[in-house]
Amino acid sequence: MSADHLPLRWGTHRERVAIGLTLIAGGLVHLQAASTTNLWPLAVGSAAHALGWFLLPARAWRRLLPVAPSLGTVWLLLTGPQALWTLAVPYLGWLLARHRPWISLITLGPVLLAGVVAAVAFREYPGMLAALALGAVVTVGCSWWAAALDRAPSARSRPAHPAAA
Repeated sequence: MSADHLPLRWGTHRERVAIGLTLIAGGLVHLQAASTTNLWPLAVGSAAHALGWFLLPARAWRRLLPVAPSLGTVWLLLTGPQALWTLAVPYLGWLLARHRPWISLITLGPVLLAGVVAAVAFREYPGMLAALALGAVVTVGCSWWAAALDRAPSARSRPAHPAAA
Protein backbone atom coordinates (compact mmCIF):
# COMPACT_ATOMS: atom_id res chain seq x y z
CA MET A 1 0.00 0.00 0.00
CA SER A 2 1.32 3.42 -0.94
CA ALA A 3 1.97 5.93 1.83
CA ASP A 4 -0.56 8.25 0.19
CA HIS A 5 -3.37 5.79 0.91
CA LEU A 6 -2.69 5.10 4.57
CA PRO A 7 -5.36 6.20 7.04
CA LEU A 8 -4.13 9.07 9.22
CA ARG A 9 -5.09 10.08 12.74
CA TRP A 10 -4.38 13.75 12.10
CA GLY A 11 -3.57 16.05 9.19
CA THR A 12 -3.55 15.33 5.50
CA HIS A 13 -0.91 13.42 3.58
CA ARG A 14 0.25 16.53 1.76
CA GLU A 15 0.55 18.56 4.98
CA ARG A 16 2.48 15.86 6.81
CA VAL A 17 4.87 15.30 3.91
CA ALA A 18 5.48 19.05 3.61
CA ILE A 19 6.04 19.54 7.35
CA GLY A 20 8.12 16.39 7.70
CA LEU A 21 10.32 17.20 4.72
CA THR A 22 10.79 20.79 5.89
CA LEU A 23 11.93 19.58 9.31
CA ILE A 24 14.18 16.86 7.88
CA ALA A 25 15.93 19.21 5.45
CA GLY A 26 15.81 22.22 7.77
CA GLY A 27 17.32 20.21 10.61
CA LEU A 28 20.12 19.06 8.32
CA VAL A 29 20.90 22.61 7.22
CA HIS A 30 20.58 24.04 10.73
CA LEU A 31 22.94 21.42 12.10
CA GLN A 32 25.60 22.56 9.62
CA ALA A 33 25.86 25.85 11.56
CA ALA A 34 27.39 24.03 14.52
CA SER A 35 30.99 24.52 15.56
CA THR A 36 33.16 23.76 18.57
CA THR A 37 32.09 27.06 20.11
CA ASN A 38 28.44 26.89 19.02
CA LEU A 39 26.86 23.55 19.90
CA TRP A 40 23.24 24.73 20.09
CA PRO A 41 22.60 23.96 16.38
CA LEU A 42 23.50 20.32 17.06
CA ALA A 43 20.62 19.95 19.49
CA VAL A 44 18.08 22.02 17.55
CA GLY A 45 18.99 20.58 14.14
CA SER A 46 19.03 17.00 15.40
CA ALA A 47 15.66 17.40 17.13
CA ALA A 48 14.06 18.99 14.05
CA HIS A 49 15.53 16.33 11.77
CA ALA A 50 14.23 13.46 13.93
CA LEU A 51 10.82 15.10 14.39
CA GLY A 52 10.50 15.40 10.62
CA TRP A 53 10.88 11.64 10.23
CA PHE A 54 8.32 11.01 12.98
CA LEU A 55 5.71 13.19 11.23
CA LEU A 56 5.87 11.58 7.79
CA PRO A 57 2.73 9.70 6.77
CA ALA A 58 3.97 6.10 6.73
CA ARG A 59 3.70 2.93 8.72
CA ALA A 60 5.47 3.42 12.04
CA TRP A 61 8.47 1.18 11.32
CA ARG A 62 9.03 2.83 7.93
CA ARG A 63 9.38 6.29 9.45
CA LEU A 64 11.22 5.25 12.62
CA LEU A 65 13.86 3.00 11.01
CA PRO A 66 15.60 5.84 9.09
CA VAL A 67 15.90 8.21 12.07
CA ALA A 68 19.20 6.99 13.60
CA PRO A 69 21.04 6.34 10.30
CA SER A 70 19.85 9.68 8.93
CA LEU A 71 20.92 11.55 12.07
CA GLY A 72 24.32 9.90 11.86
CA THR A 73 24.60 11.04 8.28
CA VAL A 74 23.76 14.66 8.97
CA TRP A 75 26.31 14.71 11.77
CA LEU A 76 28.87 13.18 9.40
CA LEU A 77 28.20 16.01 6.96
CA LEU A 78 29.88 18.32 9.47
CA THR A 79 33.18 16.97 8.11
CA GLY A 80 32.60 18.78 4.82
CA PRO A 81 31.68 18.24 1.18
CA GLN A 82 33.65 15.00 0.96
CA ALA A 83 30.89 13.35 2.98
CA LEU A 84 28.05 14.48 0.70
CA TRP A 85 27.75 11.00 -0.80
CA THR A 86 26.30 9.93 2.57
CA LEU A 87 23.08 11.77 1.64
CA ALA A 88 22.27 8.42 0.05
CA VAL A 89 21.39 7.14 3.55
CA PRO A 90 18.55 9.60 4.28
CA TYR A 91 17.46 9.26 0.65
CA LEU A 92 17.09 5.50 1.13
CA GLY A 93 15.10 6.26 4.28
CA TRP A 94 12.88 8.58 2.23
CA LEU A 95 12.23 5.83 -0.32
CA LEU A 96 11.36 3.46 2.52
CA ALA A 97 9.08 5.93 4.30
CA ARG A 98 7.30 6.86 1.07
CA HIS A 99 6.69 3.14 0.27
CA ARG A 100 8.48 3.36 -3.09
CA PRO A 101 8.80 0.12 -5.11
CA TRP A 102 12.12 -1.70 -5.43
CA ILE A 103 12.64 -0.36 -8.96
CA SER A 104 13.07 3.12 -7.46
CA LEU A 105 16.46 2.07 -6.08
CA ILE A 106 17.89 2.95 -9.51
CA THR A 107 17.36 6.59 -8.52
CA LEU A 108 20.09 6.21 -5.90
CA GLY A 109 22.83 6.39 -8.56
CA PRO A 110 22.60 10.14 -9.26
CA VAL A 111 22.54 10.91 -5.52
CA LEU A 112 25.82 9.03 -5.06
CA LEU A 113 27.27 10.64 -8.20
CA ALA A 114 26.41 14.12 -6.89
CA GLY A 115 28.34 13.27 -3.73
CA VAL A 116 31.39 12.31 -5.77
CA VAL A 117 31.12 15.50 -7.86
CA ALA A 118 30.80 17.60 -4.69
CA ALA A 119 33.88 15.94 -3.17
CA VAL A 120 35.91 16.81 -6.27
CA ALA A 121 34.51 20.31 -6.84
CA PHE A 122 34.37 21.54 -3.23
CA ARG A 123 37.45 20.60 -1.24
CA GLU A 124 37.02 22.72 1.89
CA TYR A 125 34.13 23.31 4.29
CA PRO A 126 33.39 26.86 3.01
CA GLY A 127 32.05 25.14 -0.13
CA MET A 128 29.56 23.13 1.92
CA LEU A 129 26.60 25.41 1.16
CA ALA A 130 27.12 24.98 -2.58
CA ALA A 131 27.68 21.24 -2.11
CA LEU A 132 24.44 20.94 -0.11
CA ALA A 133 22.60 22.90 -2.80
CA LEU A 134 23.89 20.48 -5.45
CA GLY A 135 22.92 17.53 -3.26
CA ALA A 136 19.46 18.98 -2.64
CA VAL A 137 18.73 19.57 -6.32
CA VAL A 138 19.83 16.07 -7.29
CA THR A 139 18.06 14.40 -4.36
CA VAL A 140 14.77 16.21 -5.02
CA GLY A 141 14.98 15.34 -8.71
CA CYS A 142 15.63 11.70 -7.88
CA SER A 143 12.76 11.70 -5.41
CA TRP A 144 10.42 12.94 -8.15
CA TRP A 145 11.83 10.28 -10.46
CA ALA A 146 11.12 7.62 -7.79
CA ALA A 147 7.57 8.95 -7.41
CA ALA A 148 7.08 8.74 -11.18
CA LEU A 149 8.32 5.15 -11.13
CA ASP A 150 5.85 4.45 -8.32
CA ARG A 151 2.98 5.81 -10.42
CA ALA A 152 3.99 3.75 -13.46
CA PRO A 153 1.52 0.92 -14.02
CA SER A 154 4.30 -1.67 -14.26
CA ALA A 155 5.87 -0.71 -10.91
CA ARG A 156 3.16 -2.30 -8.78
CA SER A 157 1.88 -4.99 -11.12
CA ARG A 158 5.01 -7.14 -11.05
CA PRO A 159 5.21 -9.98 -8.57
CA ALA A 160 7.34 -9.31 -5.48
CA HIS A 161 9.44 -12.44 -6.00
CA PRO A 162 10.42 -14.10 -9.31
CA ALA A 163 9.20 -17.48 -8.04
CA ALA A 164 5.72 -16.00 -7.57
CA ALA A 165 5.34 -15.51 -11.34
